[in-house]
This record gives sequence, C-alpha cells and structure tokens, in this order.
Amino acid sequence: MKEYREMTSQELTALREELRQEYSEIQARGLSLNMARGKPDAEQLALSDAMWTIADASTPMVGEDGMDYRNYGLLFGTREARRLMGEIMGVSRENVIVGGSSSLTMMYDTLMRGMVFGMLHSPKPWYECPDRKFLCLVPGYDRHFAITQDLGFELVTVPLTESGPDMDLVEELVKDPSVKGIWCVPKYSNPSGITYSDETVRRLAAMETAAPDFTIMWDNAYGIHHLYPDAPDELADIFALAQEYGHEDRVIAFASTSKVTYPGAGIAALAASKANLDHIAAHMTHQTIGADKINMLRHVLFLQDLPHVKEHMAKHAALLRPKFELVLRMFEEQLREPGVARWTNPRGGYFITCQVPEGCAKKVVQLCAEAGVILTDAGATHPYKKDPQDSAIRIAPSYPPIGELEEAMKVFCLCVRLAAVEKLLGC
Repeated sequence: MKEYREMTSQELTALREELRQEYSEIQARGLSLNMARGKPDAEQLALSDAMWTIADASTPMVGEDGMDYRNYGLLFGTREARRLMGEIMGVSRENVIVGGSSSLTMMYDTLMRGMVFGMLHSPKPWYECPDRKFLCLVPGYDRHFAITQDLGFELVTVPLTESGPDMDLVEELVKDPSVKGIWCVPKYSNPSGITYSDETVRRLAAMETAAPDFTIMWDNAYGIHHLYPDAPDELADIFALAQEYGHEDRVIAFASTSKVTYPGAGIAALAASKANLDHIAAHMTHQTIGADKINMLRHVLFLQDLPHVKEHMAKHAALLRPKFELVLRMFEEQLREPGVARWTNPRGGYFITCQVPEGCAKKVVQLCAEAGVILTDAGATHPYKKDPQDSAIRIAPSYPPIGELEEAMKVFCLCVRLAAVEKLLGC
C-alpha cells in the first residue's frame, strides 16, 4: 500500500468512499465505549480487595511512636505511612507528609499557599505578582494546566522531547522573574509515557532562575507503574542533585496510591526539604488536624514495604501490558503503512500519545464519538485546551476490557485514516 500522501486524487476518492462505508457500518452497531480517562479496571482494583479484611477489632491501633490512630494528631501522617511513602518516593521519612487520598489536592494546596502566603523564598505572596507565569510541558496533563489557570497564572508551553522538557528553552524562560515554576511528570509522563534523562534532571536541579521562589512541581505519579518490571525506566534523584547545586528547596514532589490500591480511597504524599516542610507546617496546622490515619494503617498493613509494593505492581503490569501491546500492535498494523500517525511507545504509566495529521485531532475525536467511542478531548494535552497543531490525542488503554479495547481501537484507527484522507482531499 502507498502512503496516503503519495496517492492520486482518484485513488484517495475511491479510498474515502470505502472508508466511509466501513464507518457507516460501525455507526449502525450502536457501540458505547468510553476511554476518556486513565482509570484502573475492575481486575486491577480487585488486587487490593484484601484491604477490606486486613484490619479488624484485634488490630493494634497504636503506632510505633505510641500514637493512638483512632484519635486526633499526627499532622504529617503516621510514622509507618511516611516511611512507606518515602521508600516509594526515594526519600527519607522525615521529608514526607502523608495526606488524604489525592495528590492533586496536595498540589493545589501547595500552590494556594504560594498564592496567599508565598513560597519559602518568596519576596511576597504570588497574588501580589499580577504577571505570574508557570511553565507547562506539552503534551501534558490537563489537570495541572487547570490548577494553574484557576489560580490566575499565564501558562507558558514548553515542548516535551523524548528526554524531557526542552531544557534550552526552559533555561531561557526562567531568566524571567515572573516565571514561578514548572509542572513535571518525570517518569512515564502523562500522556506520552517518556522518562526524563539524567541530563535533563540535572539541568532542572542546577539551573539558575531569576525568581528565588521558582518551584519544580515534581508529580511522580507513575514512578512505580512499570509495564516491564524486569527492565524499568530509571529516573535520576532530583533531590540529591538539587542539594548538590544548592537548590534543595526548589523541588516539591508528589505521589499517591491512587492507581496502586483504590483511586479516591488511597493515600497521597508530598516530599520536600526540611525547610519547605517547616514552611508548609506553619500554615497546614491551621488547615487540618491530620488525614485519615486508619486508612494509612490499612495501606501499611497491605503494602508493607517497597519489595512488597513491587510485587503488587507486577500484578498490575501483568494486567495492563497486554492492553498497551494490543494498542501499539494495531497502530503498527493499521496506521504505519498509510503514514497517517506517529505514537509513543511507553514502558510504563497509563497513556500513549498518538499524533495524527495536523488539523485532524478534533475531527478524529468527533468521528470516534459519533461512532460510539469516547476519547479524551482533543486539545486536553495543551494549556487552555488549544493544541496549535490540532494533532495530539491521548489514548488511555487501561479501563476497557481487552475485547472492548480492541473494538475501540478498530474504530480509532479507521477514524484516523478517514480524517487523513479527507484532509488530503480538502473535504
């Protein structure tokens, strides 16, 4: 088969008629498949069902520090939960706050504190900086963009390369004192699945910034979500590097068990320097008496320690891997030869980015919706939901059963080919 761009107009017209016929037949089937969000499926959730019975009336409710978990206290979370999340995040327990179920909440609170009180090294609160800006990697995570937009930041886009942010551009942009931070999903990035190179992490830690309160929001949501546990991507230790360059207060990291145990009923954590934790505590003590320590206990009893976490995550990988491999195989079989798309090939995380011909992403998503397959909105991978190339589409293979996923990808590949043909024909 020729690449579509090499076909004559007569060949393209005939192909369009063929694809439109196939599309009409699919529409007539009345499919209803939803792939809009990267959620664990029922089999993944069942992996954690032992937590329902892991604690009972006979379970000791007093921690190793003598604190009764049934009562008030422990602003930063239980000692055991802080140690567990520290192992997962690669930091000491003393540098960890364990909160409620949502790392997104902890991220929002972090930036809101910066808005109202300023960050640790802020000359003044961020609300007094009317031209404040935040760097956003594209393609990136829509909820990151929404947080900073909600707080009145100008969102400045930075391309995400195969090794991480375009660091030449980042190092130039941070010469502006109004640039207050950067969002990073450094491992198995959402939605491309790439992992930052050692050199990229070092440059982020080492670079000089005009803003003394420049903050790296290090959302390592997928740090233990390997599709291939025997050969995981490795990520450099940004805290060690930041300390090496005298910027240890620059990084605030986040993680959670949202896709490890139960989304919405897990535990989340923030990791930062001692000075940052002291700054956070000064305000956090007025906000809460502490998160759910009984839930922390359940998670510690179930997950235990990092080796057991790795065993648990290998079970997740065994369920997820066939789905990712199915999607990638179908892309190879149906999109490679026509030359109508490019895609990432992640080794972990929850997403694949598919780049369709420029100007076609919205049309592909619309065609899929009209055929009964709901995808993440085109543009969601960019600030203000505006993808200048109208090309990036986030694929989330995790939630549908594999049979439904195959059906959805047949529809998706057909819609990509149809949109590409119609663009070439000027339809």
